Amino acid sequence: MATIDPPIEPAPSPWQLPDPRSAPMGVELLGVGADLEAGTLLAAYRAGLFPMPVDDDGPVGWWSPDPRGVLVLDDLRVTKSLRSSCRRFVTTVDTAFDEVMLACGDPRRPGGWINEEVRAAYSALHRLGWAHSVETRTPAGDLVGGLYGVEIGGLFAGESMFSTARDASKVALVALVERLRTASELDGSRVSDRLLDVQWRTDHLATLGVTEIDRRDYLTRLRVALTLQPAL
Repeated sequence: MATIDPPIEPAPSPWQLPDPRSAPMGVELLGVGADLEAGTLLAAYRAGLFPMPVDDDGPVGWWSPDPRGVLVLDDLRVTKSLRSSCRRFVTTVDTAFDEVMLACGDPRRPGGWINEEVRAAYSALHRLGWAHSVETRTPAGDLVGGLYGVEIGGLFAGESMFSTARDASKVALVALVERLRTASELDGSRVSDRLLDVQWRTDHLATLGVTEIDRRDYLTRLRVALTLQPAL
């Protein structure tokens, strides 16, 4: 279930964020600076941006990849092995947001840039009802994987995922896709209009069905997705 239903709109951002629509093709880092207040983060996602440090311990950068990694919901690849893993675990939503973020930000992982400041910013979004986690647990309730991201309307902007058991992060992704698909069935919207953003396509994500679209296409899809009802 969602943390807040409906989400609470924070104070608007005082910053003028870059506009991806006017960015040169292929340029991904569009701006540096501003802050991670809730209003700034929501304005960024609504515009097609997301924050990530420019380098280790560097200032926050505002990114709009071109091409952009997305997972079309109908393209999710669930292998026989993954389907078996889905039966071995239990998934929950928003029961351990801070724990999921902490695990995603383990400095021993590539996601080590998720520092205390970032965790505080997204935890604030979570308390307002905009950021969500999907947890993967053993039948005994132990947390072994999960993901978190920001949901605005029909956009789910995935930020990071972690796993301490085989396929546990993938199981969380399967559960997320199922919830997004169910939301479209309930509100009568097209499943294809929901946008699951993963920022960049990687070889690992490609095995799950993630593909790339150019920024112009992403921004067009984003406008449609933002008009839909959220799923979580």
